[in-house]
Amino acid sequence: MTTPPEVKYTSTSLSLSSLITCFISCFVIVSCLLEGLCVTSKANALSQSATLSLDPLLWDHVVDLNEDFRILWKIINQDITFEIQARTLGYVGFGFSPDGNFAGSDIAIGWVDKGQTYFQDRHIKRNGDPEPIVDPSQDYILMWGYENRTHTVLRFRRKLDTCDPAHDIAITNDTMRLLYMYNERDPPHGSVKAGHLPNPASSFRPYRPIVLTQRPHIQFKHEEYVRILELRNEDVELPGADETLIWCKTFKLDDMKRKHHLIRYEPIYDSPASVHNLQHITLRECHGMHQELEEMAREQGRQCMGARDIPLACNAIVASWSRGSNSFTFPDETGYPMESRQAKYYLMETHYNNLQPDLTQLHANRQMADNSGLKIYFTHVLRRHDAGVLSIGMDPNWRHIIPPGQSQVISEGHCIEDCTAYAFPMDGIHIFAVMMRTHLIGKEIKLRQIRQTEELPPIVHDSNIDVAYQDFRRLTAPVRALPGDRLIAECIYDSSSRKAITLGGLTMKEESCIVLMLYYPRQNKLTTCHSLPSLPTVLHSLGIEQLATDSNPVLISAPPELAGMTLEVRLLSYDWRNQFNEFQEATRKGSFKPLCWGVKNRVVPGTEYLEGYSINVTKTYKKQRHCKHKRLFVTEETMPDISFPVLHEIDNNNIIEGAARSSQNSASETVHGLSKAQGYSQMITTTTLILTTVYLLLQHISKRWWQCWRLHLT
Repeated sequence: MTTPPEVKYTSTSLSLSSLITCFISCFVIVSCLLEGLCVTSKANALSQSATLSLDPLLWDHVVDLNEDFRILWKIINQDITFEIQARTLGYVGFGFSPDGNFAGSDIAIGWVDKGQTYFQDRHIKRNGDPEPIVDPSQDYILMWGYENRTHTVLRFRRKLDTCDPAHDIAITNDTMRLLYMYNERDPPHGSVKAGHLPNPASSFRPYRPIVLTQRPHIQFKHEEYVRILELRNEDVELPGADETLIWCKTFKLDDMKRKHHLIRYEPIYDSPASVHNLQHITLRECHGMHQELEEMAREQGRQCMGARDIPLACNAIVASWSRGSNSFTFPDETGYPMESRQAKYYLMETHYNNLQPDLTQLHANRQMADNSGLKIYFTHVLRRHDAGVLSIGMDPNWRHIIPPGQSQVISEGHCIEDCTAYAFPMDGIHIFAVMMRTHLIGKEIKLRQIRQTEELPPIVHDSNIDVAYQDFRRLTAPVRALPGDRLIAECIYDSSSRKAITLGGLTMKEESCIVLMLYYPRQNKLTTCHSLPSLPTVLHSLGIEQLATDSNPVLISAPPELAGMTLEVRLLSYDWRNQFNEFQEATRKGSFKPLCWGVKNRVVPGTEYLEGYSINVTKTYKKQRHCKHKRLFVTEETMPDISFPVLHEIDNNNIIEGAARSSQNSASETVHGLSKAQGYSQMITTTTLILTTVYLLLQHISKRWWQCWRLHLT
């Protein structure tokens, strides 16, 4: 592929922006003069002013990818605007990877060289070469760029979906894997040809998973009536390299004599080692006055296999934090209710696991004890609604079987109609935030909602999940779930890299399929709504007809070709490559056991011996994708030099560590681009604006002269 020729945009003695300003000023002056001629006494009252202003953009999100690279972004309709602020005077890059690797990535590259800003829409081929090459379609539009003594700043925009799937990655509600790079050097002499980026491979930093399209985070203001409580573990010994440790610690909160609302929580990191070892933390409320709870509140904590490993009524989730998230602030109208008369004891369940252990530092500087936890903010100033948390999905159990060597394995956890009809209020619940959780081979999660036999739009859907980023996602608007609705957590796994089966469970070597819903108003009848394939379904999916129940261990008695095998041997010997489709169909269409519990671990009445089946959906939901093919193409044709207005920078406080936004380059130089079509489009747009202004000016002058002439004749 050939690289497009370099096109520079040079300033003229009278810029187009000056012409526009001149025309508008003339328009105002002539209008005022005409009004003065026609109605002198009302000249001041009727005169109008026109001004050109460039207000600073109010960003929806600001994220520091590291201490030297900040991104800011805002979404308006189908456009997204980014700003990069990087501590370097060399080139910078920012884009998206399909899976965290370089291959197939979509990236924009820019730099400032001798007062000229260069900017390109590029992509990385799948042949292993990390050098980004220029796209034939330039879908990233530069808005401005400059550098000061310490930083390079680029602002640009693009469509959420550029309709260029061959080179660009669409920005959706999925988890995006952000790629970013920066180097202390510019390409030599402003060169834009392929192969001229200095050290592209070493300039990339580790990717960062994040959701770009979610609702802006709520700005939290710490009022004087808000109290803070730190719930910390005590000297927990961190696990080994790839081991999982689940630690349970109980707290007694007996000073809340009246109802309070929990309105925010955030993680507490004991040390840098904690950041890499903490997988997720869940705070649960415990009901009852058990002597064991009192004893546990006095001890350091204990190793457990989840809250249900402890025979106590600690089933209701209060708060849940996962790796990759910073904090969660409740909307102004909601808060989680806390009151010592209702729940005096709280259990904090912490999962420790290091997904990417640094083996060189594993024994050298490893901190052996951890005191991390949660910081919670609560207030006696109550909000309108009590919030609750409902867990939906597959119960962590060996019956959740994921075969090896498959690119797509589907598992479904059902919250059946009987449970929602029993627990939900008549007007339903309003879901305002959702967290989706799998382990290492999870690829996609969808929370489906079925009302009678019609499937509604999914409450949330992510087809590109990442175990390192499982945050609560704020829905654009609350979604209502009514009594009798079925809610299904559908998880898709990619087990193509595994040679052995994966079973459901709590450790990272096992798998999970859980969706946590934050909703209001809170109800206590249903806090956990899971399901699990029934034993007959599991046996049928493995081709087992009958077990010899009197044997130890349990052996298969039928069919004859499997007789004498243990269940473990059958799982290992099953022909997953050729018989996977039969297994998948049997598990999805077979029966399952509904598991519905309330706040005190009470089973929903009538579900103890109930057997569930997949619902017959008569009207399915299909997502519509509309893509408008409006792109700017780079060609080899030559075009005359053109210029377009300078975009002067706006002062604000967004620069990393307060670096000044004022820069000689951006104030005195024209922004330079590389796409000739972009410049041509900019010229057409600006010319059209000038002609329109002239036309309106002449029309207004002629109209006012005619009115004045008629007034003179009368």
